[in-house]
Amino acid sequence: MLRTLIRQELLNHLMSARFFAAVIITLLLVVANAVVLLEDYERRLMRYSQQESVHRQKVQEAKTYSMLKLSVERPPNPLSLFSAGLDKRLGTTFEIYYGSVPMVSDGSARSLNNAFLNLFSKIDLVLIFQVVLSLMALLFAYDAIAGDWESGTLRLVISHPVRRGSILLAKYIGAMICLLLPVLMSLLMVLILLATADAIQLSGEDFLRIGGIILTTTIYLSAFYLIGLLISTTTRRTATSLMLCMFLWAALVLIYPNWSRFTITPVGDTRAIHSSANQQVEQIWEEVDREEDQFLANSPLEGEPQNFNLDVPSSNSFSSGRHFSRRYGIDMKLGKRSEPLVPHVQKYHAAMGALYLRSAEQIGLVRKQTLDSTSLRESIWHERLMKLSPASLYTFTTSAWVGTDLEGMFDFVQAVQGYRRTVIDYFHDKGAFGSRQWFASDKGTVDWWDLPQFRFKRTSVWENATRAVPGLLLLLLINLALFTVTFLFFIKIEV
Repeated sequence: MLRTLIRQELLNHLMSARFFAAVIITLLLVVANAVVLLEDYERRLMRYSQQESVHRQKVQEAKTYSMLKLSVERPPNPLSLFSAGLDKRLGTTFEIYYGSVPMVSDGSARSLNNAFLNLFSKIDLVLIFQVVLSLMALLFAYDAIAGDWESGTLRLVISHPVRRGSILLAKYIGAMICLLLPVLMSLLMVLILLATADAIQLSGEDFLRIGGIILTTTIYLSAFYLIGLLISTTTRRTATSLMLCMFLWAALVLIYPNWSRFTITPVGDTRAIHSSANQQVEQIWEEVDREEDQFLANSPLEGEPQNFNLDVPSSNSFSSGRHFSRRYGIDMKLGKRSEPLVPHVQKYHAAMGALYLRSAEQIGLVRKQTLDSTSLRESIWHERLMKLSPASLYTFTTSAWVGTDLEGMFDFVQAVQGYRRTVIDYFHDKGAFGSRQWFASDKGTVDWWDLPQFRFKRTSVWENATRAVPGLLLLLLINLALFTVTFLFFIKIEV
């Protein structure tokens, strides 16, 4: 009997106008958007290659160690077509400097005060499934019980020796098959499109990630279908059921995810936190200034640190002044009268290098604590608040599969921080801080042939799955709760 009921539900949905509309709308939106996103990805990939070339050129132009302007570029995620997340929202270029520890906010976009909130709005293929197919799921469900009750079909079916649970299960299975057909058809078209594109080469792990997105999409659509089924079971009128379904869809998909971002904040006024952080940073730099002054008091060096009292016929330098990074670079051509002072200059830069490394770690810790207690805390709070909606929960879970979530961005920043430590080790191995080539190139320029290269490898698919599992479990719990409540209402309904 269950098989017969499922077959009947399938035929009813497949022959309906809403199924035809779901297929056409989904295919058109997904394929058209995939073409646009693919072109955008190719432009970003080209820009990434150009920026990488520019960064390499700047390295070769540095004649001294202090003149090195080293930057790394974050490659675009090929699966960002499915779930963009933070991939295009946070910046892609991070500077590698021994005197500053890079943070995730250093490469962030400036469109919002809290850059992490950029995670919550981006058009991609997942957004189409989130908005369009959730609406279709409710349209498939709003008259599932109420329509049969109004037409008398429900009474006829129940008069046969069939369990009410089998009726609900048949309606659920039949509708879910019809809802998944547009998803699978559109994704198949997208995969064919990606197969013809030279810019994207998907690995085996990428296909597993796409499989995770399909699984999450299935559970997400199931949740919205069960919402509609519950409403249809409790209202008994198709008009009332449709109205309530549209109201809930607008509230859960359109209103709540955007409204929740700008409601309660656990941080409050962050000015005191930032003011305290700035004071700590100033105290660190004051200590640096004191140690620098003590060093110079016992040194024959005089004047500004860039040139001192050296005989410098010509020099090339840049400086960021006495602000946060204290970065400066020097390339001097020393006269003969400067030679006796060169060892003292070398000792000065060796001492300042160690001092700046220590201060960078201290300032990095202050910045991290400030970031954790302000922007990051606010972002995590809003993420948890948004997860009360299945739509937002679906967005976060799919971005976790792809690696464009906040954890994925932290993976890259940790790789950048690790590369900075590698470069510092390289400087130590070369004795760069205390060498003549730190500030002068008249005895030879620096050869960067053995400078360590930055390589970033995305996290494994198993790590992505671990990050996505909590969202999947929450969606499954929502499904289980909705089906249980619907079943309890349905077995008590009088026909």
